[in-house]
Amino acid sequence: MNHFDYRGGVLCCEGVSLEAIAEAVGTPVYVYSSATLERHYEVFKQAFAPRDTLVAFAVKANANIAVINTLARKGAGADTVSQGEIERALVAGVPPERIIFSGVGKTEDELAFAVKTGVHQINVESIAELETLSQIAASLNAKPSIAIRVNPDVGAGGHEKITTGKGDTKFGVSIDQALQYYGRAHSDPHLHARGLAVHIGSQIKDLGPLEEAFKAMRGMAERLRAAGLSIDRLDLGGGLGVPYFNEPDPPTPAEYAAMVNRVFDGLDIGLAFEPGRMIAGNAGVLLSRVIRLQERPTRPIVVLDAGMNDLIRPAIYDAYHGIKPVREPKGGAETAYDVVGPICETGDLFTRNRALPPLEAGDLVAFMTAGAYGATMSSTYNARALVAEVLVRGDKYEIVRKRWELKDQLALEQIPSWE
Repeated sequence: MNHFDYRGGVLCCEGVSLEAIAEAVGTPVYVYSSATLERHYEVFKQAFAPRDTLVAFAVKANANIAVINTLARKGAGADTVSQGEIERALVAGVPPERIIFSGVGKTEDELAFAVKTGVHQINVESIAELETLSQIAASLNAKPSIAIRVNPDVGAGGHEKITTGKGDTKFGVSIDQALQYYGRAHSDPHLHARGLAVHIGSQIKDLGPLEEAFKAMRGMAERLRAAGLSIDRLDLGGGLGVPYFNEPDPPTPAEYAAMVNRVFDGLDIGLAFEPGRMIAGNAGVLLSRVIRLQERPTRPIVVLDAGMNDLIRPAIYDAYHGIKPVREPKGGAETAYDVVGPICETGDLFTRNRALPPLEAGDLVAFMTAGAYGATMSSTYNARALVAEVLVRGDKYEIVRKRWELKDQLALEQIPSWE
């Protein structure tokens, strides 16, 4: 469910017309619904009640501090993969004890920052990282909580580039390595070995691979306890898919929770989750304006003022996004279009041969399900302005990221003095 509906013939975000936002802020612009963010978090959290769980929003999905703050006020934690994301979470109001730090390439400085911050846990992904973290903790006279990230050799996800649980990906360590490394961490006086972590992919629409991975995690926890090692938490990652309007709906949070509860029935252990897309995906749209139509022998091309620098997912993942005219169509025949942006790249193509209501220059359109991995992956390629972001609550809205114009970009650069 989302809160983007036609009201009086105009597409609105909650109680605000997208036409009004486009007129005041310009396009392209991302628009987020507070009500949708909050509802998706609450539906996910409540699916596991009364079990106490940590739901740590995956900051990489949407790193805007206003979005993170909206979720933090509901009790959400943050799953982070860089010092920058940790700092964003802190600024947004997420307490350190609800922050998870993941990632294969944590630098020594980043690890030291996480230790000094006192994050909930650091997910360790190699023996080299484990040893480095131990040395850092010793130097800081600290004892950080850690989990070992497991690669269970179970792949899942909507695209090969977002599948993270196969044995040949860069993430985590094998089951045998994880058991060995956990024992090493458990005996380390500078580390507090707390648990195991897993994340097998993104945009998962079949619970089968998740259940297989989770059964492996339970088995590992039982083996560690049988060996006399304490373990009190499992981080089960994220990855639950969202509907992109062109495919069957993925499993609901309730169906997901039922599977999780079945797998871990009778095992006294804390659980953490790292949903990102599931919470933010349908909470945002990218609003764009038609520059012109170009006639072609095959079919007309719709040229928008949004490009792949604003929404890169179709270019790198062949991702599908529903496209809705902001003015409600009056019915009648649709037209097949190729929809492109202004970037000087053939790959700047949002969709090919898409049936849409007739469009004209100046029309506004909204890319649906764009709240995750949209603005957070945007750039200034072709010296374009960095896309703005707006957050809506009820009948109010605020700009939560200003458009970063060329003058802002040039202020960070200079011609060398020897010139």
